[in-house]
Amino acid sequence: MKVYGETVFDIGYLLIAFIIGLYMLAKSEGKLGKLMGIATLILGCGDAFHLVPRILNYFVDGDFSAALGIGKLVTSASMTIFYIFMFYIYRNNYKVNNTQKLECTIWTLTIIRIILCLLPQNNWITNNGSVTIGIIRNIPFLLMGLVIIILYFRERKNDKVFQNMWLYVLLSFLFYIPVVAGASALPALGMLMLPKTVCYILIIMAFYRKMKNENIMSKK
Repeated sequence: MKVYGETVFDIGYLLIAFIIGLYMLAKSEGKLGKLMGIATLILGCGDAFHLVPRILNYFVDGDFSAALGIGKLVTSASMTIFYIFMFYIYRNNYKVNNTQKLECTIWTLTIIRIILCLLPQNNWITNNGSVTIGIIRNIPFLLMGLVIIILYFRERKNDKVFQNMWLYVLLSFLFYIPVVAGASALPALGMLMLPKTVCYILIIMAFYRKMKNENIMSKK
C-alpha cells in the first residue's frame, strides 16, 4: 500500500510541475513569469529522471540501478540550476540592483557543485556512491540554499505571495540533509523526500499565485 501511495504522490507532483510550468510559460508575458515557468519545468524534468525509474522499479522486473543512479545525477544538476533561477526570480521580483557579487557567488557554487557531481567517485552508474562523496558534493548546494533563504527572508515583508518562500526552501533542505547523511545506513530516512517534495509543490504554487496576483498573464 505504501508503494502505491508514494507512486500516486510522485506522479501527481510531476503532473503539477509540468502542467503549471507549461501554463506559466504559455500565459506569462513578463520576464518574471517566464523565469518562474522555466524554473518549474526544470524542477519537474530533473526530478522525473529520478522518479520515473523509481516508479518503474516498483512495478517492472529488471535492474534499474543504472537508471536510478543517472537519474540522481540529472536531479542533482537540475536542482542546482533551479536555485540559479530562484536567484534571478528574486532579483527580478524585488527589482534588486548591484547584485554582481551575489551572482558571482551563486555561479561559483554552481560550478563547484557540478564538478563535484561529475567526479567518478560518485559511482552514479552503479547507484552506489559513498556517503562521504555525497556529503562533499552537497556542501556548495547547501551554501546556495543558504544564500537563497537569506535573500527571500530579508524581503519577506515586501511581498505577501512570496513571504513564506524562505521557509519552503529552508524546510526542503532540512528534510534533504538527513537523507544525504544517513539514508544509506537507515533507508527509512528516504521517506523524508516526500515532505521535501511537498515544499517544492508549495514553491510552485507560490509561483502560480504570483503570476495571477501580479496580472502578468498574456491577454491573448
